[in-house]
Amino acid sequence: MADKSVKEMGKAELETELLELRKEQFNLRMQNSTGQMTNSSRFKVIRREIARIKTQMNNISRAEA
Repeated sequence: MADKSVKEMGKAELETELLELRKEQFNLRMQNSTGQMTNSSRFKVIRREIARIKTQMNNISRAEA
């Protein structure tokens, strides 16, 4: 997501990015539960990126209404 700002993304791009981040979040949770976690700070980063995307999606849907 470093190549494009969340504010510059379209709705479809935001949805695909959100799906990818949720998959990564799930994989990190599985790594944590099995003891294979190497970088626990990634949890925080992903959680905040998901929040940014969801906020922007909400702003877009409000603008459409």
